[in-house]
Amino acid sequence: MTPHRYRLRTYYEDTDAGGIVYHANYLRFAERARTEALRDMGVAHAEMSALHGLFFMVRRIKVDYLAPARLDDSLEVETTTLAVGAATVDLRQDVVRPADAGPAVLLARLELQLVCGRIADQRPARIPPRWREAMRRLEQG
Repeated sequence: MTPHRYRLRTYYEDTDAGGIVYHANYLRFAERARTEALRDMGVAHAEMSALHGLFFMVRRIKVDYLAPARLDDSLEVETTTLAVGAATVDLRQDVVRPADAGPAVLLARLELQLVCGRIADQRPARIPPRWREAMRRLEQG
């Protein structure tokens, strides 16, 4: 399966005083991309919460910033599943300036682990089968 691709544009509110996308905004872009990936696969976060009382929370995240994104850039977040455990999912998310206006450029790489948890007590819980299958559809080759 190919990675899920989420397109976005950077706005003035995303940038710092130098006109470069502020580092913490990459976390927001990645969160939106994960949400849209699940929604596009028919397993929205809201449904998992409503049906099972569960949610995904970030346990660990590592970000490598490789090149700057700037005001009004068109970006793409590519989400790939690296591994699916009983209650965890390891993901890689690449923030890319796509090849629309020149060669594609990898701007940032995020590697993270999500944990499925119960809303009631935030304790780990098994990922429901439909969500597990959806995450596996994004697994790399």
